[in-house]
Amino acid sequence: MRNSPTGSTFLSCLAAMTMDVIAVVIGFYVAFWARFDLAVIPVDATKGIPTPQQFLTFTALGVVAFILVFRWQGLYVRPHRGRFEDQIPRIVKSIGISFLCYIALEALFRLDPRISRAALGIAASTVTLLILLFRYVTYRIEWNLARKLPKVNHVLIVGADHLALRISQALQHEPFMRAAVVGYISTGETDEGISLDELLGELDELPSIFESNDINQLLLCDSRLPHDRKVDLTVLCEHKYVRFSMVPDLFTHMTSDIDMMTLAGVPVIGLNRYPLDKWSNRFIKRGVDIVGALFGLAGGSIIIGISAIFIKLSSPGPIFYRQERCGENGKSFNIYKLRTMVADAESVKPGWTVPGDPRITKVGAFLRRTNLDEVPQFWNVLMGQMSVVGPRPERPIYVEQFKEEIERYMQRHVSRPGMTGWAQVNGLRGDTSIEERIRYDLHYLENWSLSFDFKIIIKTLIGSYRNAY
Repeated sequence: MRNSPTGSTFLSCLAAMTMDVIAVVIGFYVAFWARFDLAVIPVDATKGIPTPQQFLTFTALGVVAFILVFRWQGLYVRPHRGRFEDQIPRIVKSIGISFLCYIALEALFRLDPRISRAALGIAASTVTLLILLFRYVTYRIEWNLARKLPKVNHVLIVGADHLALRISQALQHEPFMRAAVVGYISTGETDEGISLDELLGELDELPSIFESNDINQLLLCDSRLPHDRKVDLTVLCEHKYVRFSMVPDLFTHMTSDIDMMTLAGVPVIGLNRYPLDKWSNRFIKRGVDIVGALFGLAGGSIIIGISAIFIKLSSPGPIFYRQERCGENGKSFNIYKLRTMVADAESVKPGWTVPGDPRITKVGAFLRRTNLDEVPQFWNVLMGQMSVVGPRPERPIYVEQFKEEIERYMQRHVSRPGMTGWAQVNGLRGDTSIEERIRYDLHYLENWSLSFDFKIIIKTLIGSYRNAY
């Protein structure tokens, strides 16, 4: 759904660009000060210290590189989408590209002398920190302002089922969209969360509904409408100067990148392969997993040691909890966790954990709330049984049950399961909807990228711990 352009959109872009320029200038200044004034690393007397004019040249070139790359990467597109932590991977990637472009520009213009590589290394840290800090501050300011500004997008939703209600709630909880849902058009079933007052009529009544209501956006959520009705909707919206958007159905989403081949001259079209079906992507992901597991085990050993003491003091039983889980291609393995429940908890009350579960110890409640009970799984990652990010592994007994009940359930096993996943950072853990989890898991597998993994890791570290009981 597109936003109507406003003056605040332009001011937001201008503010972001201004703060980025300030961050680059201050970052370069701090880097030169640390390198040449503090002389943390001894300065080569034969090369000397850059003059103020040379510093200005270096900084100006840096500003140009950053603005061009950030513009190319869409970091000045407004309004904002999602939470700030969702933007961090793209910002960090853009900063890295900007420094590479800076080095290329330096060579292109044959600057002599070139910037000290030590100063450039320090600048990489200072500029990154400042840009993230400044962008977070401006994001929070804009978020608070957007909540108070009048709505400019008046949305009519075609459809009144669960999906329509969910889209409506998402629009209302996204202040940057500045959207107000005018009402719904009934096309069949109506979700119980939608009141009769919110139903404005049926499709045949749309012309009169447009006349009697202030509507500038129409969002089609019912993809089951016949093709000719969809065409009629778009034509009507054009005549009424209403912007038309639609939520694609599952098949449209899945075939956004089809796999086509010919057999004996006959074209055969199949669904696109998952990104992790490519060996190059699997190789990259495995490399990141190994590095992450080594760092995780090195840093987590202290956490495990301290937790072990409290676990033993809180209740009798082992420190670690081992359980069979279903991994890649259905192959079973033993997952390791810090024990958070009383010994033999499964014999007391097998099944999902629920709020106030009597099996969970006090220490265990803290470990679960902070996700620290998952630290031993870095060993599973190192052994190649798991990945840092991926669909969470399930017990074989539940896999056998769900594969018969939930469509496409087994497709979540096409890659290694993860310590954390897209479903988990969106609050789908514990006693929550399995169907909803599968939807998030499949979205992750169909849209995998390294930046997507980093985004999930960041959300795991700094996000909320909903349903972490």
